[in-house]
Order: sequence, then structure tokens, then C-alpha cells
Amino acid sequence: MTTTEYNLCVEQYADNVYRFILKNLRDSDRAQDVVQESFAKLWQKCSEVNFDKSKSYLFTTAYHTMIDMIRREKNNGDLSEAYGIEDTDNSHYSDLKEILDEAINQLPEDQRSVLMLRDYEGYSYEEIEKITGLNESQVKVYIYRARKFLMNYIGSLETVI
Repeated sequence: MTTTEYNLCVEQYADNVYRFILKNLRDSDRAQDVVQESFAKLWQKCSEVNFDKSKSYLFTTAYHTMIDMIRREKNNGDLSEAYGIEDTDNSHYSDLKEILDEAINQLPEDQRSVLMLRDYEGYSYEEIEKITGLNESQVKVYIYRARKFLMNYIGSLETVI
């Protein structure tokens, strides 16, 4: 990959990778760190990575970097206590997007990641399999369970609206 192709990757994929990681981490600073580290890893491997495979490489690297960050933080204790984050109870919602975001945030990490890759980023099952390291049937099961949870959480549109 040339420097020009690398710069093109940054222009084309930085926002998508950031959005994917932000939806999972729900912290813009940490999401920016993951994206920056992912692009740094791409730069280190630019002679080995083909430009045509750069999008998949970036999402895979970002996903694994995010998982590593989450594991490190779990080993170091509860982040909400360290950063003084308090849980708030928002029992009244007026926007469907807020309800959906709240429901997505309650999904387990694996289900949320594969759902985001499939429904928000538009990846195929095979691509998600390569990015996450899960097999295709696991990916399908996680997506099914996530969608079923969201459907049960949100309920019918009449009750939400």
C-alpha cells in the first residue's frame, strides 16, 4: 500500500470505524484512541496489507483493539467508579432513536458488535466472521438474539409512540 492509498483509507474509512467503535464503547475519547491505534497498526503493516483489503483490515484491527481495551479495563476495575460516571434513570423517552440506543447499550458485547457490523455498517455474514473471528453460525445466532432482544425491549411501535 502506498502513502497515497493509506491517506485515501483514512479519508474513506475513519468515520465509519469511529462510528462503529463509538456505538460499542459509548465514549468518544476511547473510541478515538481505538481508531488512532488501528490506523497506526495499518501504517506499520502498510507494505503487507493490500489496498483492496484495507477496509476489512481496519475494522478487524479496530474490533480486536476495542476488545483488548475492554479486557484491560475489566482487569483494572470498574471504570464507572474510576471516572465518576453515575448511572441515571431515564424512564421517559420521547425519541425512538433514544429508545433504540438504550436497548442496544443493554446488549451483550458480542451481540452488539455483530449487530452493528451487520445492520449499521452493512457487512455480510462472511465478512463479520472474518472481522470477529466467530464462525458464521455464531454470527447468525448473535444477530438473531440481538434482534429478538431489541424487539422485546421496544415492543410494538404503538406503545412507544
